[in-house]
Amino acid sequence: MTTEWWRTAAIYQIYPRSFADANGDGMGDLAGIRSRLPELADLGIDAIWLSPFFTSPQKDAGYDVADYCDVDPRFGTLDDFDDMLAEAHRLGLRVIVDLVPNHSSDRHPWFQEALAAGPGSRERARYLFRDGKGDTGDIPPNNWESVFGGSAWTRVTEADGEPGQWYLHLFDSSQPDFDWTNEDVREEFRRILRFWLDRGVDGFRVDVAHGMVKAEGLPDWTPAADGGSMGGASHALVEEGVPLEPEIHDAGDGAPYWGQDGVHEIYRDWRALLDEYPGERILAAEAWVDPLPRVAKWVRSDEMHQAFNFAYLETPWDAAALRGVIDASLSAFGAVGAPSTWVLSNHDVVRHASRLALTVENLQGHGIGPRTPGLPDPVVGLRRARAATALMLALPGSAYVYQGEELGLPEAIDLPDDARQDPTWFRTHGERYGRDGCRVPLPWEADRPSFGFGPTDAAWLPQPASWADFARDRQRGVEGSTLELYRAALGGRRSHALAMGSVDWVEPSGADGVLAFRNGDVLVVANTGSADVPLPAGEVLLASAEVADGVLPADTTVWLRA
Repeated sequence: MTTEWWRTAAIYQIYPRSFADANGDGMGDLAGIRSRLPELADLGIDAIWLSPFFTSPQKDAGYDVADYCDVDPRFGTLDDFDDMLAEAHRLGLRVIVDLVPNHSSDRHPWFQEALAAGPGSRERARYLFRDGKGDTGDIPPNNWESVFGGSAWTRVTEADGEPGQWYLHLFDSSQPDFDWTNEDVREEFRRILRFWLDRGVDGFRVDVAHGMVKAEGLPDWTPAADGGSMGGASHALVEEGVPLEPEIHDAGDGAPYWGQDGVHEIYRDWRALLDEYPGERILAAEAWVDPLPRVAKWVRSDEMHQAFNFAYLETPWDAAALRGVIDASLSAFGAVGAPSTWVLSNHDVVRHASRLALTVENLQGHGIGPRTPGLPDPVVGLRRARAATALMLALPGSAYVYQGEELGLPEAIDLPDDARQDPTWFRTHGERYGRDGCRVPLPWEADRPSFGFGPTDAAWLPQPASWADFARDRQRGVEGSTLELYRAALGGRRSHALAMGSVDWVEPSGADGVLAFRNGDVLVVANTGSADVPLPAGEVLLASAEVADGVLPADTTVWLRA
């Protein structure tokens, strides 16, 4: 029977190294994930997505893969994965794994073979090696810059000891890009897909799903100064109360390394492969492109099933802007018969409990730290985050929750410089803080070592002392806690069938900071403004903050029985 579970699923992202540590070495692992799965089932989610746990030197936290078909010893073994998968399925949770097809690690056997084989070889043809410019070839083949800062090209030393060709790496120099015009590459990834599908995984989140294919000739390209690091538009956070125009400009259009038409041929091939397997296995796209109708190309009926709605993620806490992006999303994805896939946080962006209260522009990928201007008020940030989540989980379609947001975790801003590990921090010489602040290990029990992350005090990134107050055991069963808000919202989303519903705006939605719509038997009202507004009559089903005396406070979302 076809259930199309992915159309309405609430999916929880696990960042393995920061979720739960079973052996006390300070690094999360698969055994730790397995031990905490019952708490995720209790939260009310339908599936989990695991960021990479494959064999890797960990130069980019596992997104530099040396072996796509094995588990890095830091995280356990294939047997540990199988045990975790079986436990998830026993609890009714589906499991999605991360696939990284744009690039490998420079420690991958293929790249090592390419270095040894030399120019013109079959081995080098699997990657994007090119001769340099200038009389001695000492100028990179083009002007492309890495997502992490600096040049996107690194020159190799050939077997004879002389400077040789350059290879492309859109990310760190330890992450050489594959050449997807090469059939060896395409066949290898078919093998990788089958390896994990045969083990029973329910799908793949595809990293950099708008990359992989580069424009013929690799022409020079200078991105817009206000563009996010992964392409697409950056919905710059603005001064409080100043609305952002909801129309999304296509900053990524024309970039010769993002969103090329050739990627769609790859995903049609993968979709046909997945459709051979029972149980509705899915593909979810990380595609940072604009505008929304362009994103929808990734989820046409013969391609992927989901694409993260980054336009929504990057929209400020403003009623007019939110109405604009919700309408645009439902229209664009609906036009190709796909659900919108809503998201507010992940491992690459500032957590929304901090991001929504920033008062100065902060581009995706740059991160925040002690010297960042316009740092958020944590009280305002958490209040807005709770309201934004209550709004998001009332929308029709699928939704993703990033680990720790159900605890109200803010960005860890005050990490010591010597503790930071993101390549962005190093490649920009500390100019950009990068993504470490959203990746700090989770607090589970306030009075245990590492707040229950593991059996010892070890943690690969230091946990702020204040996180004891956010620990899961401090919030479980406590009325008004962020954890209980998430449990109630996820439960209400299911019991009221909101994910299968529709948005019927209640006018004058979008004006005066108020957003209101009906979805089935629920009236959703969000006050994004700075002043209290009248609360419509009706039974309160859920509220992100306390409501009383017929008043809906600022930065509050409420569900009423319509």
